Amino acid sequence: MIELKNIHKSFSDKQVLHGIDVQYEKGKTNLIIGASGSGKSVLTKCTVGLMEPDQGSVFYDGQDFTKMQLDGKKEIRKKIGMLFQGGALFDSLTVEENIKFPLRMHASMTEKEMEDRVNFCLGRVDMSGINDRFPAEISGGMQKRVGIARAISLQPSYLFCDEPNSGLDPSTSILIDNLIKELTEEYQITTIVVTHDMNSVMEIGDHVIFIHKGHKHWEGTKDTILKANNKELSDLVFASDLMKKVRQLS
Repeated sequence: MIELKNIHKSFSDKQVLHGIDVQYEKGKTNLIIGASGSGKSVLTKCTVGLMEPDQGSVFYDGQDFTKMQLDGKKEIRKKIGMLFQGGALFDSLTVEENIKFPLRMHASMTEKEMEDRVNFCLGRVDMSGINDRFPAEISGGMQKRVGIARAISLQPSYLFCDEPNSGLDPSTSILIDNLIKELTEEYQITTIVVTHDMNSVMEIGDHVIFIHKGHKHWEGTKDTILKANNKELSDLVFASDLMKKVRQLS
């Protein structure tokens, strides 16, 4: 579990986060939604230590991450997997070398052990046999799956996904959503997904946080979001034509 307590963050005279309290639950997909500029990315950066909150604390399974020394933070970061918006694969490295990259950085493994781990992770995301291809030689959806394979290579306790469906067609987006949820439940990971995709919310939103102008404006599940009495949330959720049709049918 990851717990945020009273997180504040400002840049110059602009306050971006206003006292946010959140618990991200283990074994569940925790989704952060909100309009552009609402503070989602800043909140996530404060959570993983890329930014320091001005006030408040971040706890990883009861350990106060914000008060840790550098060595302690490094140990927590070893347990964090990251799936970036564009996949963020290294173009000059093969698929296998991309997945080995965090293993070389953080694990004490032989080449054979790393190869076995790469093959296991690729198999888990249904990408076996593409070890020697370069990112430019595979589709965007395949790149995202390789990104997931890399993110789970160190067997993380925590998984952060930034817009995992960005640029993907609907069917591939569903595949990626389901894969993230399956891995979360199978390995009991604390997973946080930052997304604009309301289809993802309705597919895998075990726990949904709505950030509005730097405040936690609503919290619930995919089962309660459609009936939430919250104008700003409704405006966001029902912005797409598909969700407008869902609203008409509900």
